[in-house]
Amino acid sequence: MTAESFAPQSDFLKVLTERGYIHQASDIEGIDAAAREGRLTTYVGYDCTAASLHVGHLLSIMMLHWLQATGGKPIALMGGGTTRVGDPSGRDESRKILSLEQIEENKNGIRKTFDRFLRFGEGAGDAIMVDNAEWLTKLNYIEMLRDVGRHFSVNRMMSMDSVRLRLERDQELSFLEFNYMILQSYDFAELNRRYGCRLQMGGSDQWGNIVNGIDLGRRMGTPQLYGLTCPLLTTASGAKMGKTAAGAVWLDAGMLSPYDYWQFWRNTEDADVGRFLKLFTLLPMDEIARLAALQGAEINEAKTVLATEATRLMHGQEAAQSAAETARKTFVEGTLADSLPTVAVPRAVLEAGLGVLTAFGPDYAKLVPSTSEARRQIKGGGLRVNDVQLTDEKATLGLSDATADGVIKLSFGRKKHVLLRPE
Repeated sequence: MTAESFAPQSDFLKVLTERGYIHQASDIEGIDAAAREGRLTTYVGYDCTAASLHVGHLLSIMMLHWLQATGGKPIALMGGGTTRVGDPSGRDESRKILSLEQIEENKNGIRKTFDRFLRFGEGAGDAIMVDNAEWLTKLNYIEMLRDVGRHFSVNRMMSMDSVRLRLERDQELSFLEFNYMILQSYDFAELNRRYGCRLQMGGSDQWGNIVNGIDLGRRMGTPQLYGLTCPLLTTASGAKMGKTAAGAVWLDAGMLSPYDYWQFWRNTEDADVGRFLKLFTLLPMDEIARLAALQGAEINEAKTVLATEATRLMHGQEAAQSAAETARKTFVEGTLADSLPTVAVPRAVLEAGLGVLTAFGPDYAKLVPSTSEARRQIKGGGLRVNDVQLTDEKATLGLSDATADGVIKLSFGRKKHVLLRPE
């Protein structure tokens, strides 16, 4: 029976089904029964490879939110241990090996995101956050090989997408990475032992790792474990969800301003609005149906609601309203809103002349990820300075370019703006 044809009885799977979160399930009926029987303890793992999670992680975070909202107990598992190994899923090369200090710093940055979506505490239904370094770093290698490694077939491991696809593309796979699925599988068994966890959720690229965890649990004598994945989203035009010309769409306000986060959602393609309202907001389904039915210019109302609701969830009501108001002033009234993202530039740099390629790039405005991309956008007419199209890639910005407001306005397209302010 497929998830599409299954009629769930539990509130948990009803919500996930009607909102479009489910891609694969190891035993959809078993998950439904476990959710109906009582508090279903469920985990999602997040490796600490960066100082912030990004929009690509939002689906699984929202799934944890709905789990808790329907009576389940979420576990947000920080990969302080597995990050030291590196997940090979979906990659052609090994992840950069981070120091223990970097991993700890990234973990502390990631923690803040979950407070927006989950209720943590000591209660039976409160979410908990744990770090797999607590048990993985204490494992004895010989005992691990004997007690856990013996349950894994190398033949089967070689057939998993994370391994098979890398080898088919003649890309090297280190022995370190090859062990990742064993460690993630062990996490599932350990979380069951410690907290009674029965379900692991994640993106569809984690399916092989999840299935291995279920199998390891069976071989190690745990109760029946389950797996559930969400789709790896692409936009209606086929682009990978969460990537822009300027790079990843980070969830941390220190890495991407609430205004830019709001703009990311406002720029959603028309065909994606209804789907994204279901997945990334808490709006009731009847209101989503109304907004998704809007046509023509009216679809912009739905996009604004999507942007504001998604930003409210991530950054709070005040930040969402401020971003929406900034956009209104900038695009409707044509004024230079004070709350546009602002980057300070030393006066000495502007006096000497700041090259436009550098100004738009990652060192200053961060509107494009590199000078080569800035050069490409200039050729395509996509960059503006003080609302004037930029045509010369060798142009420089100076103090004389500052407007009466004392800033230089840089724009990428019609909706992304940054102010350079001399200091």
